[in-house]
Amino acid sequence: MENLEKLDLAELKHKLSVEQFEFTQQNGTEQPFKNEYWNNYRPGLYVDVVSGEPLFSSLDKFDSGTGWPSFTCPIKHNGVVEKKDYKYGVARIEVRSGQADSHLGHVFNDGPGPTGKRYCINSASLRFIPLENISEEGHGVYLDTFIKVGLIKSNVNDLKE
Repeated sequence: MENLEKLDLAELKHKLSVEQFEFTQQNGTEQPFKNEYWNNYRPGLYVDVVSGEPLFSSLDKFDSGTGWPSFTCPIKHNGVVEKKDYKYGVARIEVRSGQADSHLGHVFNDGPGPTGKRYCINSASLRFIPLENISEEGHGVYLDTFIKVGLIKSNVNDLKE
């Protein structure tokens, strides 16, 4: 996944649903409270729907009351790219995936501690991987954080890629 080449728009139109294409490639915003993950509280990872790159952990998800999935931080620093966005005449910070350059949503400075950030993300930009499927999807390296908080017991075989 490290040397991912972005698919061209025609390929993405076939790979993604209409909504996924609109939100990830045309910078759309889905309706609050009418999206797949705003109230998902299962443990797991959220990955880029285009590339499969890990972006957010359920351990950093919180209920912001906005109707979109909200996170205090990305799972890894270079997993997301922040860009200034002046759409609608308001200065905001857009969040895009690091590898596939998918539009994810925006980040605001009104989140809880310790970061004070609220990464407000479109569900259609994400694919959720439940905790029990993380290893089989090739993301076993991320199990350690779930072990540390006691959601699962350590299994050396799970941590191997």
